[in-house]
Amino acid sequence: MGVDWLHLDVMDGHFVPNLTFGPPIIKCLTRRLQNRTFIDLHCMIQEPRKWIKDLSNAGGHQMTVHYESDIGNIEELSQMIKSAGMRPALALKPKTLIDHTLIEIFDKQLFDMILIMTVEPGFGGQKFMTDMLPKVTQLRQRYPKIDIQVDGGVNCDNVISCYEAGANVIVSGSGIVNAKDPQQSINYMKECGCQHFKW
Repeated sequence: MGVDWLHLDVMDGHFVPNLTFGPPIIKCLTRRLQNRTFIDLHCMIQEPRKWIKDLSNAGGHQMTVHYESDIGNIEELSQMIKSAGMRPALALKPKTLIDHTLIEIFDKQLFDMILIMTVEPGFGGQKFMTDMLPKVTQLRQRYPKIDIQVDGGVNCDNVISCYEAGANVIVSGSGIVNAKDPQQSINYMKECGCQHFKW
């Protein structure tokens, strides 16, 4: 039993201090995978609209942009991502509150997924921020059918609390690769998800 999605952190060294990789490396990876895996691009970049075409051509299936980045007209950005053949998603950093402006955006159904960061974006291996889970619950109560993803510090010890809060898409990096048995960790997280979500 493998992972359903491959979550790739695209960092530009500006929006976050770290620097990872861009479209050429992603394209090499997607060629290798031969479209067998859903490619989830978490874009921690300052001007995401500049990279939509290149990331789509590289094989991305979903492009997650940060609300806090220089996204410009958000409706236009969502449409640009859709027109490029990818699912649009919106990420929120821990300090970003779900206010009236965000509710208006989500009510328009511009995005197929909302990502709630449970660590500060930019570096792996951080401690899971439990106090972010009420955001997940708030969103799930208002939007029962949208994909809600949590990312940051998720492992087998806290994944159930993520599902119970309302998340249905789980990102785990260190929680898998640093586990004694990575495959067993994947299996456990997926089984927990199946018990909480039937749709």
